[in-house]
Amino acid sequence: MPVIAIANPKGGVGKSTLATNLAGALAQRGHWVMLGDLDRQQSARQWLGIRPPQVAPISGWTIREGSDVVRPPRGTTHAVIDSPAGLRGKRLDALMKMADYLLVPLQPSLFDIQATHAFLTELQQHPRYGRVKIGLVAMRVKDHTIALGRLQEFVATLPAPMITALRDTQNYVHLAASGLTIWDVAPGRVERDLAQWAPLMDWIDAA
Repeated sequence: MPVIAIANPKGGVGKSTLATNLAGALAQRGHWVMLGDLDRQQSARQWLGIRPPQVAPISGWTIREGSDVVRPPRGTTHAVIDSPAGLRGKRLDALMKMADYLLVPLQPSLFDIQATHAFLTELQQHPRYGRVKIGLVAMRVKDHTIALGRLQEFVATLPAPMITALRDTQNYVHLAASGLTIWDVAPGRVERDLAQWAPLMDWIDAA
């Protein structure tokens, strides 16, 4: 079962947006997907709670009766893990041990760039670095801006590739409010967004 973790210690970079829409993409392909939420805010879990029953199903953790132990529901083929801000130490170690892929979302700002550089440096010291496939996803990007140009220059110096850049659009915000992803609506409504996801899905498929 592939486990795809979404992680960046900096808050507000779009981890839950990336996690929920990735889960939606995999579910739309017919996979049995679990969306696990390690964030104290439980954003992904709350989103699952409002997801309409008529769209592709996505499950949450199964909690073993009488304990706090969580695990994927039986039959799960793919797991997406949404992680909290401030991910360090033992919690990062636990995530790295379970992950096959690690996606690092970041926005084109100086603060995100600095935080991501420090995070990738920390990841390079982990024993499983090199066994976990790591990629960057630029979030809330505005085309033809100085900030985007600086982000692209920065990413070129990093040990992990930038897989794709997702544009700054209200589509994600409006759909999330109804428990939906861009994969749950008519393709013509989100055509540009679906095209930006194609490189990421190809990257996952290529493993």
